Amino acid sequence: MSIWTRIFEAIAALAQGESLSAVFDRLRSPPEACPERTVAFTIAVIALGAKMAKADGAVTRNEVAAFREVFHVPPEEEANAARVFNLARQDVAGYDAYARKIRTMFQGDSRVLTDILEGLFHVSVADGDYHPAEDAFLNEVAKIFGVGEACFRAIRARHVPDAPRDPYDVLGLAPGASLEDARAAWKIAVRDNHPDRLVARGVPADAVDLAQQRLIAVNSAWEEISAREAA
Repeated sequence: MSIWTRIFEAIAALAQGESLSAVFDRLRSPPEACPERTVAFTIAVIALGAKMAKADGAVTRNEVAAFREVFHVPPEEEANAARVFNLARQDVAGYDAYARKIRTMFQGDSRVLTDILEGLFHVSVADGDYHPAEDAFLNEVAKIFGVGEACFRAIRARHVPDAPRDPYDVLGLAPGASLEDARAAWKIAVRDNHPDRLVARGVPADAVDLAQQRLIAVNSAWEEISAREAA
């Protein structure tokens, strides 16, 4: 059974009346169960992405295309992928309910929740416009996930061209942190964004490409902070 078939079956259960809690609880698994975590991660992005795509009042082809950039759907699975997206978009459950169950599903691993938020930002700017309603949507999801304000600002700065950017936010540091703390945070961020580590925590191999953007921002932040200290 392909991952997309399994994903479709899980989302279809919602449409057939199974409770949201039952579907997400069935997908909960220990960290070492990578296949189940990959299915759970993908459904999380689909479910929230489908609802966010309507936050600005319309679902555009660019936003659907952006979803396909995060998950490189093989031709033979495109029909299942489209059905998954449409089912999630039509489901009556509110996005906040999805976000809370997703937080529970990945409880104890804030990095996965940050990865999911990263994918949602990628979809949000695909139509060339970051709408205030999308910002409010993502801000609320971040709060439900327990993602801090500094982390949220750093992700937004990577994806929204005009958003203010602070190198200390990117590294998860307080403004004016020491060079030693910045170096340590930079090393941890580089390690955590290694493709093998992302796959191990359930991020589908197709979505690992998003980490490259994060790694570029992390390296740039370190270079900026170290240059300031050297000046």
